[in-house]
Amino acid sequence: MRLVFLIITLLSSALLMGACSTFAADDLLAGYNHRMFNGNKAVDQAMFEPVAKGYRKITPQPVRGSINNALANLRAPTDLLNNILQGKIGAAVDTTVRFGINSTLGLAGLFDPATDMGITAKPEDFGQTLAVWGVESGSYLVLPFLGPSNGRDSVGLVVDVVTHPFFLVQYQGATIAQVSRFSINSLGLRTEAIELIDNLDENSLDEYAAYRSLYEQARDHAIRDGAIAIDDLPDFDEFDDDY
Repeated sequence: MRLVFLIITLLSSALLMGACSTFAADDLLAGYNHRMFNGNKAVDQAMFEPVAKGYRKITPQPVRGSINNALANLRAPTDLLNNILQGKIGAAVDTTVRFGINSTLGLAGLFDPATDMGITAKPEDFGQTLAVWGVESGSYLVLPFLGPSNGRDSVGLVVDVVTHPFFLVQYQGATIAQVSRFSINSLGLRTEAIELIDNLDENSLDEYAAYRSLYEQARDHAIRDGAIAIDDLPDFDEFDDDY
């Protein structure tokens, strides 16, 4: 019952934030966001970047790939729930079949035979679900340690956490398991992004704007499942009657 109340509260907050924001690109918290961005960058350079580069150096790519596969397999309940909520029944079926195949033939997800069979991943999160339901993004928001987000995606992140079986099911060592899963997943993501982040740091005249733009483009691409928004296409003059 408490979980249902929490989700209803978060949904109400997301709808309110969407209603208060006319443009998805608003940065109403720019002062805070710049300070948090600089703080996150300092922590990353002092801690996360050295750890990520050390992890890559001592861990062979096949091992890192297997760990990433296992973590992706564990997010199947989140993908399944959000595919259903978005009405993507085919994707929900694929997610279920993938989980079954990779959990068995793939040895608890360490390997990804489902992709070799043509059953590709259909990742979805509750932030995307809210977007599909018509909730506006709200103001851009930089979260401590987690980085770029917005009001809608921040609510979505909380819902994804509290609806995951790792959170709902009580068992001995649950907190350790959840923290370990989050930490290892974050390390994997940071390791995969080493070149991208280095390139942004070296070549961006405005790093804050570059990170924000990259985030917004990536989220828009994910929400649209890779489809191009018609409104984003350039305008073309109508053909003259002579042609």
